[in-house]
Amino acid sequence: MYMVYWTIIEETASSPHAQAFGTDEMVKAMGFMEDLRRRQREGEGVRFITMCSEHPDLVGHPGVDVTGADYNWKKRRR
Repeated sequence: MYMVYWTIIEETASSPHAQAFGTDEMVKAMGFMEDLRRRQREGEGVRFITMCSEHPDLVGHPGVDVTGADYNWKKRRR
């Protein structure tokens, strides 16, 4: 799944926005972002355009996890 985030700034107020895209819609999401950037180049108050993704079938939790006492990883060197 993809999310596109952007902010509209008008005079002294700003309003955040988001739009979701399916896992198979990366090209559509990038096209949407390019449209927002075009609007920004034309002088509209569109700012902070960004995209993030999250895989819906993720195994485990995102982020750093705690390892057990028996964890003994070493980098192999040749």
